[in-house]
Amino acid sequence: MDLQLYLQEKRNYINSVLDKILPPETTYPESIHKAMRYSVFAGGKRLRPILTIAAAEACGGSADNVIEAACALELIHTYTLIHDDLPAMDDDDYRRGKLTCHKVFGEAIAILAGDALLTYAFQILARASLENKVNNNINLENILYIAKSVGSQGLIGGQVVDLESENKSLNEDILNYIHKNKTAALFKAAIKTGGVVAGANEEMLAALDDYAQFYGLAFQITDDILDIEGDSKEIGKSVGSDEKNNKLTYPSLYGIEKSKTMAEDNINKAIESLAIFGTKAEALCEIAKYTLKRTS
Repeated sequence: MDLQLYLQEKRNYINSVLDKILPPETTYPESIHKAMRYSVFAGGKRLRPILTIAAAEACGGSADNVIEAACALELIHTYTLIHDDLPAMDDDDYRRGKLTCHKVFGEAIAILAGDALLTYAFQILARASLENKVNNNINLENILYIAKSVGSQGLIGGQVVDLESENKSLNEDILNYIHKNKTAALFKAAIKTGGVVAGANEEMLAALDDYAQFYGLAFQITDDILDIEGDSKEIGKSVGSDEKNNKLTYPSLYGIEKSKTMAEDNINKAIESLAIFGTKAEALCEIAKYTLKRTS
């Protein structure tokens, strides 16, 4: 398949739906809606919602079946980026090549914009569940899973441990906990959502769960490497911030070369996890392979 064409087509579809479901900038109070839309449409690969769609396709569903849920996952992701960039967190001035939300709208509005996107995401998920009369209980269970994935025992928990681990000695268990929760948890939620909405059985969901775990870890390792070897113009944000903040990363613990080997091993395991889907999981496989080549 032509992966770049696939990604662009799905990205265009996702952006068109995001534009429709988000309140217009002119909606009162205008400041919050301008900040929300600024951050959502500041660029981005739309990787998480694309993975939601690809997972649905692997299970016999389609992009149309999961588009609203996919967009909700992107809003959650954008909320995390807004808050990550705040001075109290990573203190970044640029994201996706543009000024971060708090640099444009101020810290208070940026905090509220992140809160609003998170809340709006669950509004979209709940509405989509109510409109889907088939397997409604399963959809509600999935909403619960997403909430747990981004809460204090998921993404937020990983972020907390990440902050508390700065300037501390290297520890493999802590590093794995951070990225299992801070990064992989949202990938798992996005991928599982695609399977659930498409009507995946338990065997399919287990395979998607394995894929997401391996893929999420590989993505984080390559992210850590890019912070050292990447080009800030391509990445769209400053490089070297992990070292500046004395963060616990895979390269800091294992070195660059071993980290690259670990990323490749996890991608291979991710692809192996999809064997039961055959060619229906081609997009998921190609996205995984592309992770090792990405420069942003």
